[in-house]
Amino acid sequence: MKRKWHIAPYLFVAPAVLMFAFAVLLPILLTFSFSFFKWKGYGDMTFTGFDNYIRAFKDKIYVMSYVHIFEYIAFTVLLEIVVGLALAGLITLNFRGTGLFRVAFFTPMMLPMVIVSYLWAFVYNADFGLVNTLLHSLGLDSWQHVWLGENKTAMISVSVVSGWVFAGFYMTIFYAGIQRIPKEVYEAAHLDGATEWQVFFRIKIPMIADLIEVGLLLCILGGFQAFDLFYVMTNGGPNNRTEIVTTYLVKIVFKNADVGYGSALAVLMTIVITLIGVLFNKLKPKDAGKLEY
Repeated sequence: MKRKWHIAPYLFVAPAVLMFAFAVLLPILLTFSFSFFKWKGYGDMTFTGFDNYIRAFKDKIYVMSYVHIFEYIAFTVLLEIVVGLALAGLITLNFRGTGLFRVAFFTPMMLPMVIVSYLWAFVYNADFGLVNTLLHSLGLDSWQHVWLGENKTAMISVSVVSGWVFAGFYMTIFYAGIQRIPKEVYEAAHLDGATEWQVFFRIKIPMIADLIEVGLLLCILGGFQAFDLFYVMTNGGPNNRTEIVTTYLVKIVFKNADVGYGSALAVLMTIVITLIGVLFNKLKPKDAGKLEY
């Protein structure tokens, strides 16, 4: 039986397909093609083959930017996922003022990251910032630092800000996951004499393992997409200690006007993120979050 062909469905999806092609596919293809040229963004383009890619592997700042990214991701997993999980477990206890507690921790998520960056740069200011002022008032002058200007404190200082912003976000996700667990499970656990700690670690966390996995993936991808905090608060300093891939890429393209090399860095970054995504899916437990209850 011959099927009748209808054009109407294709007309409905055509605008979305065209928009995707121009907004996503075309920039990707152009970036990939630019990576094989020496080009300033204007003027003549000189084909250089894989020179830009070879240069990237010899570029110590670029290589170290990945080390900094993974360091940042490690901090953010601790400060966002672990703290978010602890906060979610805390508010499920339904103590007085739980609603205000949730709002207080979720509010930073609604602030623009640029505003957050300037706010915390002020807080970390070595001369009149809140952190050093508080330490001085407590008599802990030896603990004072130039938080964003010292190699040993710059990365953790920026990571703390990220934790302050996103811990509430993960708290909300994990809290929603905990709420879906039937009350009968808690009642059975309490009848068996389980404490709140045991309920949290042996029931709540295993049953929201799927959400924790999603949180970890978001944390990893968010680490590679980080830009605002680092660009505003440290601009890669001190001594390239907080230089990450995105900030370095922007400097290469817009400050050094080296579009060809910047395109190669962007292509390599895309490959790395894709490989991490594939590896993450391969390594994650297949039965996470599928406990029967």
